[in-house]
Amino acid sequence: MRRLLPMLPVLVLAACSAEPPPPAIDAAAHRAEIEAWRGEREERLRRPDGWLSLVGLHWVEPGTHTVGRDADNAIRLAVGPARLGTLTLEGDHARFAPAEGAGIVVGGVPQAEEFTLVPDNLGEPTVVSFDAGEASFLLIRRSGRYALRVRDARANPRVGFAGIAHYAIDPAWRVQARFEAHPAGRTIAIANVTGSIDPMPNPGAVVFTVDGREHRLEALDEGTGELFLIFADRTNGRETYGAGRFLYAPWPEQGRTVLDFNRAYNPPCAFNAHSTCPLPPPENRLDLAVTAGEKKYTGPTE
Repeated sequence: MRRLLPMLPVLVLAACSAEPPPPAIDAAAHRAEIEAWRGEREERLRRPDGWLSLVGLHWVEPGTHTVGRDADNAIRLAVGPARLGTLTLEGDHARFAPAEGAGIVVGGVPQAEEFTLVPDNLGEPTVVSFDAGEASFLLIRRSGRYALRVRDARANPRVGFAGIAHYAIDPAWRVQARFEAHPAGRTIAIANVTGSIDPMPNPGAVVFTVDGREHRLEALDEGTGELFLIFADRTNGRETYGAGRFLYAPWPEQGRTVLDFNRAYNPPCAFNAHSTCPLPPPENRLDLAVTAGEKKYTGPTE
């Protein structure tokens, strides 16, 4: 007995340190949850100000520029009147002076005098509506540069949208993950489709197992209280969008989170050529076919 007693604390410690099994999934409830999420996702896309309505992305250099549909404008739009107005960018300050009769409306109020444009990096951006409210633009800031993002509710991708194809909902793709935190303040370089590279907050990595193999994804923190994952996998270019997909996961509790790949979705660039989508970092290229979530979009993109 004297020889066995010293081993008991070790045995108890081993039993206590074992990871608990993942909770059982109610398949019917999970299906209803994913179907509801899909419906909300498509409803957001279909909105007049959703990603399907993008018709232009125009980079703005410092100086004063005419804006409108005619070919003689410095910034030529695909929609709207011949001359919409004049945009002036000085440093980080932008102003817009409407052309006479342009029908500019901001916040429901008609605008005939020059006003300040608040870009999206400073909070709620100024949305400038025209064409009787069917079209609009706002100023965005990406990698230190400014651009006009233009929308039209009559755009072909929105009018011709027939939904998104999905893999069958599979609870097996709702996987438990371990969160490995990085030191505070760490960032990771994220490239986007415009060719820019920006540092983004990288709080840690999620580690999960599929078919007995461990995989790892670096997570981003957008300040929304969730982990944001940009990943590529072996379905890209064949069954899913070639540049990868996005996924959000709950912020970890006690070092654990859940990755539900049934919620993996296409970036805005899958629907048009006027977005500034981030791309998966090299660390997030999975040697795995993630047969869950959204498939390649085959509807109109212009």
